[in-house]
Amino acid sequence: MSNAVPNGVQSVQRGDTPMEVPVFSARNVSMTFGHGKKICRAVREVSFDIADGAIVSVVGGSGCGKSVLAKIMLGLYVPTAGEFFYRGLPITNQHMHWNEVQSVFQDPFSCFNQFFTIRSQLKDAFGILQNKLSKSEIEDRVDAALRAVNVQPAEIEGKYPFELSGGQMQRMLLARIFALRPKVLVADEPTSMVDACVRANILDYLMKLKQELGMTIVFVTHDIGLAYYVSDQIFIMHEGRIVEAGEPDAVALSPQHPVTVQLIEDVPDIHKDWIKR
Repeated sequence: MSNAVPNGVQSVQRGDTPMEVPVFSARNVSMTFGHGKKICRAVREVSFDIADGAIVSVVGGSGCGKSVLAKIMLGLYVPTAGEFFYRGLPITNQHMHWNEVQSVFQDPFSCFNQFFTIRSQLKDAFGILQNKLSKSEIEDRVDAALRAVNVQPAEIEGKYPFELSGGQMQRMLLARIFALRPKVLVADEPTSMVDACVRANILDYLMKLKQELGMTIVFVTHDIGLAYYVSDQIFIMHEGRIVEAGEPDAVALSPQHPVTVQLIEDVPDIHKDWIKR
């Protein structure tokens, strides 16, 4: 079978070496909700390949379909049309899929149960792993993960989610990723609810995840400036379609689609030093 990339497919590679089996492959994938006059076409015939170790940003405004596409990658939604593969195979077992693919969402408080301590929930997260660890190994992994996001274990001992700020809770989400060590992270607007200083820290932690764990990261955001800094490749989404894709310099400096141009224009002037105008 040929390894050529079909026309219309956005291919992402690491360096100059093509990967034979992409982490994610989409072929004319669509996702619709409802029916008749109330039908919502959230994702429309998207096709792409994402290679191992790449950082890919899916950029677009509210309602463009980027979060729905992220949930397809997580196995939370099954496409209503087309084919979607993880490492060459369809996603048929969510539990097995989540052994390797984990997420960070924009609202950390919705990801933690307010009635249990943070540490107990970080430890409970290991229940999803196929290879079971001993209690002492779990404790050590949790401690190491907390230190990886600059939190001393004693700082959160006995604390509940409602006792921490939004920025601290976002770090707890990232600590869970450091602890579980997945192969792929889907980060859906992880910086949208925090201030600029915390946002910079979260981006540093995401880069640390990639460097230390060799992780593939899919970064979902409305901020094309942020995507420009962190990505190997950028996909621009609009009305459920990928309307433009390419390397950050190509997309940001030579945009081809009006939606991309508008996203760039929406970046406040104070942050536009990265655009050579």
